[in-house]
Amino acid sequence: MPPENRATPSTTRVMLRLVRWARPALPRIVLGGLTALGASLLALAVPQVLRSVVNGPLLTDGSRTAVVEAAGLVLLLGLLESFLVWSRRALVLDPGTEAELAMRRDLFARLLDLPVEFHDRWSGGQLLSRSMSDLSTVRRWMVFGLVMLCVSATTMVVGIGLMIATAPVLGLVYLVGAVPMVWLGFRFRQGYKAVARKARDQAGDLATLVEESVHGIRVLKGFGRGQDAAGDFEAQAALLRDSEVHKARTQARVTLALGAIPEAILAVSLAVGVPLAASGRLSVGALVAYFATAAIVNGPVERLGQFLAMTLDARAATERYLQVMDTTPTVADPADPVPLPARPDGGSLVELRGVRFAHPVRRGHAGTPAEAPVEVLSGVDLTLEPGRTTALVGLTGSGKTTLLQLVPRLYDATAGQVLVDGVDVRDVRRRELREAVAIAFEDPILFSASVRENVLLGVPADLPDDAADALLRESLDVARADFVDDLPDGVATVIGEEGLSLSGGQRQRVALARAIAVRPRVLLLDDPLSALDVATEAQVTARLRDALAGTTTLVVAHRPSTVALADRVAVLEDGRITGVGTHEHLLATHAHYRYVLTAERDRPRGETDVDGTVDVAEQDLLEVRACDESAEVTP
Repeated sequence: MPPENRATPSTTRVMLRLVRWARPALPRIVLGGLTALGASLLALAVPQVLRSVVNGPLLTDGSRTAVVEAAGLVLLLGLLESFLVWSRRALVLDPGTEAELAMRRDLFARLLDLPVEFHDRWSGGQLLSRSMSDLSTVRRWMVFGLVMLCVSATTMVVGIGLMIATAPVLGLVYLVGAVPMVWLGFRFRQGYKAVARKARDQAGDLATLVEESVHGIRVLKGFGRGQDAAGDFEAQAALLRDSEVHKARTQARVTLALGAIPEAILAVSLAVGVPLAASGRLSVGALVAYFATAAIVNGPVERLGQFLAMTLDARAATERYLQVMDTTPTVADPADPVPLPARPDGGSLVELRGVRFAHPVRRGHAGTPAEAPVEVLSGVDLTLEPGRTTALVGLTGSGKTTLLQLVPRLYDATAGQVLVDGVDVRDVRRRELREAVAIAFEDPILFSASVRENVLLGVPADLPDDAADALLRESLDVARADFVDDLPDGVATVIGEEGLSLSGGQRQRVALARAIAVRPRVLLLDDPLSALDVATEAQVTARLRDALAGTTTLVVAHRPSTVALADRVAVLEDGRITGVGTHEHLLATHAHYRYVLTAERDRPRGETDVDGTVDVAEQDLLEVRACDESAEVTP
């Protein structure tokens, strides 16, 4: 989780921010609280009935009728109390879950809205724990912890008031004994708050570790490092356990004190009250009512530690939730958006003018300075002609992928302009821009859904089924992804989380088909066919050029075969474009271009696909050597 330096607001201030999501549920939550309070007050009424019975029929005329009537009244009060307790649960259950749903929905919407830079810094486990366990904690507090904390506090105030009114001396004894209980509650809050937040952050770290281990299970098994991963997990889980034990011990101490002090007060009250009753300065009925009331008040007092712990856990969960919700997106829609001009021919003119980009400053851990930003692009000038294919070539780490991601605003340029048809991309709504620009990455991400759903991900949902099916088949055909017909359920086959049930080459072709299906004005390809053999790559590229004729295409290329199929090539060197031209022209005139192609000899290639597609690295090496020989005989 990113480190943070922030002032600590009060618990009340933090929890009041939940009103934004709880407002629709507040009427029923308040009504539920009132019913719970009514039940508590009915319980406090029972001792007063006992007082009248003891001072009346039991000590005077012994009227059996009066005793039966009092017993009936106590029974009625008990039944009403039970009904009100049931009503509280019935009233708050649905609105509490609705508030939780609204918070979870808003969190997911915010995660989708936040830029890639945010997700680069935050682990998936931390975000997952905020969206699941933290929100469940907040919901339980809203519908139970908050209600019962208020009811308990009111019960204690009313109960002590009744004890003072019934037996003033004994009531004052109880009131004096309440002072250390209040002090303990304050000390408990101070000590518990920090460890509650720490435990939740550690739970998020543990979830991240599990997530990484599951995603990297093939690597762990392949290198035989399962025991190491288990050791890391055990160490992280032990830290969480220690924090949870610390929480439990802190709560146990205050619970012990809050249980022992009221009992000690009752012992003192008994020692004081019996002589008062014997001397006639306190009636027996008042003494009975005092102890019965104290027994009822002791319940909320003893549970005060539990409710305080629940409140502080909810505060930590709310802080973690608000930490994400309060993050300001660095890539946002403009206040006055400009639409992209219509282009009947489909392709768009893309211009990069003096584009610079440095990754955001990463804050250091406590006691260490923040990392300085590293500029990746240092003034890129490049024009992508409409309907033409441009290959982008550069050494590994030169910023090719970063440059591609500036066009659809996955990142924003630090300086300079990225223009699509003469409009700065920062002046266009992100949705409109990303409907016009499609991107396929070298490392394809597929979703746990069917092949059809993955390919048609970017296609309008209102497209008729017949048209969608035709587009699906055409896109799969262009991407040479006909292997999907051999899957158990064809295009309806659910391919599993991240598509890991497919080979690398198969995932790349499905991802490419997804980009093709959008029919974009600008297509960005980040070496999306690296796991294919040269022959299959050439077939896909040829079909791609035919299917998307008129589409402006920028492809990050490493293979000479890919470079040669482009209309022109741009060389990215030291954060700038240092050469633009045809493959043959750059071979003859650009030394760095020749060096980049030669350097690719040592670049690891793909894999053998389960459908028989083999990545023939030797063919690439022959092509590079041919390029070298051509460069050697060129003046």
